[in-house]
Amino acid sequence: MNKENKDLEKLISDATDYLKSESGFAKSTIDRYRNCWKRLRKVMDSKGIKYYDQNVERQILDQEFGNRTKRELPDNDQYFLIAIKRLTEFQIMGKIKNCDRLLSKSLVFNGEIGKIIEMFLYYKSTEVRLSVSRMRYYKQFLYHFLSYCNANSICKITDVNSVVILQYVAQLDDDVQIPNKLSVLSSFLRHIYQQAHLDVDYSKKVPRYKRINQPKLPSVYSTQEIEKLILSVERSSRIGKRNYAIILLAARLGLRASDIANLQFNNLHWDTSTLQLKQVKTGKNLVLPLLLDVGNAIIEYLKYGRPESQESYLFLKATPPYKHFPDSGCVTKVVLRAFRNTDIYIRERKFGAHSLRHTLGFRMLEESTVLPVISEVLGHANSESTRYYLRVDLKSMRQCVLDVPLVAKEFYQQKGGVFYEK
Repeated sequence: MNKENKDLEKLISDATDYLKSESGFAKSTIDRYRNCWKRLRKVMDSKGIKYYDQNVERQILDQEFGNRTKRELPDNDQYFLIAIKRLTEFQIMGKIKNCDRLLSKSLVFNGEIGKIIEMFLYYKSTEVRLSVSRMRYYKQFLYHFLSYCNANSICKITDVNSVVILQYVAQLDDDVQIPNKLSVLSSFLRHIYQQAHLDVDYSKKVPRYKRINQPKLPSVYSTQEIEKLILSVERSSRIGKRNYAIILLAARLGLRASDIANLQFNNLHWDTSTLQLKQVKTGKNLVLPLLLDVGNAIIEYLKYGRPESQESYLFLKATPPYKHFPDSGCVTKVVLRAFRNTDIYIRERKFGAHSLRHTLGFRMLEESTVLPVISEVLGHANSESTRYYLRVDLKSMRQCVLDVPLVAKEFYQQKGGVFYEK
């Protein structure tokens, strides 16, 4: 390979051909690398970078992830980071290290249990024909089990029993690989029972592990970030005046994008300084105070930004024939574009119109506003929807912590203390 060639398309093509020619790389691994390199191409295109080298790698990784370590990144970003480093490695060295081969050389399965594990791995590789990447996990996880056995003087396969299995499972670190580790162990135990190495099928004793995926926390922005967003909106043009009013309605009043898109003149009650509407999502009537800065932004848009039109809707498209927004997506795009035009950190955070609504709810909760009031402002159908915000209010949750009361000494001396002996 020509190491001086820095053209990205040529580099990706050569690296892909290399991966395909090396039998140690699974197809899934090759596809993953290629997807990450496509993402790299988009990032470089957005920054006007045509040629790739190690300096570009450092620049992009620094801009994308800052000072965060690999462990702090979600899976997709971890793969992206690895793929970029592999591409640089190929550019400099003309090859990419095969982690599967390195792993297979470094793991030594010794002793009686180790030999039986090796036979099981050989069966999985030749008869079941697992992929190279799957075999890597089987080797890694069973080597972990063997290491536990060796450390606890469990040298014979007949020494493996229900107690050993449960104790092994109990000491597993709480990581995302636990379900996979238990699955591999169960497969191994089932096989050695079928091969008569054990009289009992201990695969049935491997406990099930269910990882409960909690709903993702809503994205919340600081007061300073929201003010920076609002101040960043260009207000000299017609579109700028419209977008400014839209963002204020979402940030100050917490209106949904669908309700902003459907606002009409009859929703504005200037005599009472209120905004009155029937919500699109819930059908519930909502009355909100027309705050000074929100009202002024709407007036400025109506006087100097809104095109002449017989439409009853408040916000119109900026191009002829100046129709109203057909759906909430138009409002969402306004907010997305505004966020992207700032230096606010938005990676791994939602930054649409709903994030402004979430932020308002969180700030009210942080200021000790009671749930019924927050529900009323946000127009929730019931307080259960509002309780969702409690999941992000750590400050308020800390106030709920109670001191553990001391227990009288006499409590432990009941009936001579027989129930509380060490």
